[in-house]
Amino acid sequence: MNREEIFKLISDERDRQDCKWGKLPRWLADVIWLAVLVEEVGECAKAILKQDWSNLRIEAVQVAAVAVAWMEDAENHDNGLYKVG
Repeated sequence: MNREEIFKLISDERDRQDCKWGKLPRWLADVIWLAVLVEEVGECAKAILKQDWSNLRIEAVQVAAVAVAWMEDAENHDNGLYKVG
């Protein structure tokens, strides 16, 4: 699988998330985004422990998509995320 295909999977997952949870702006605090991201990482860990490799790929895409959603949300308000200096 190449990077373009991976990014397409992440984009498709973001669309699915928006359908499920609603579109931005969400205005979630960084601590909430972190909790959501850690929950998804936990699902990856569970898939590894169960040696469920097909589900691991799905969960990894969800991790990436949540990270993208967090970055999108950060663009909607000034919470200091990714500010330099």
